[in-house]
Amino acid sequence: MIELARDVAAVTLSEGRRVVLPRGSLVEVTAQEGGGFTVLSDAGPARVEGRDADALGLPSPPAAPAAPAGPPADAAAAVWERLGTCYDPEIPVSVVDLGLVYENRVEPHPEGGFRVFIKMTLTAPGCPLASTIEAEARGKILSIPGVRECSIEIVWDPPWTPDRMSEAAKLKLGFF
Repeated sequence: MIELARDVAAVTLSEGRRVVLPRGSLVEVTAQEGGGFTVLSDAGPARVEGRDADALGLPSPPAAPAAPAGPPADAAAAVWERLGTCYDPEIPVSVVDLGLVYENRVEPHPEGGFRVFIKMTLTAPGCPLASTIEAEARGKILSIPGVRECSIEIVWDPPWTPDRMSEAAKLKLGFF
């Protein structure tokens, strides 16, 4: 158990509700993925951003890979790479390895650079963290040099099944 050194903003995994975990609260870190932490707290399981690692007495998680200085040679590959650093806070596997991303389309933007269109799903309808996962994906895509616009559509057809997961994800989650 870790005693929080200061107040920490978090998002509950059950409801997607923003909460403040007060200084002195006891938490247990259960996962460190995607630049943040999953903790068990009085508020239940919650997601704490990596920038708050100091409050947990932990080093900051590694940053996402540095972006190249100019527009990427293969923007679609750069988008896949960035999406590979986005994690469902309840599952320690990236949205790419979970098979949640159905489409990654990159087109020239009329004012230069690129616009990106993503179609993705979630493991279950009504996921309370849908907006958190979508916002993280959008932010990481927009940080790619040359990307001027990003549209993410959450779709439910075809429905997600564990068959969509990569072999590495299945192995990590014990599906073998």
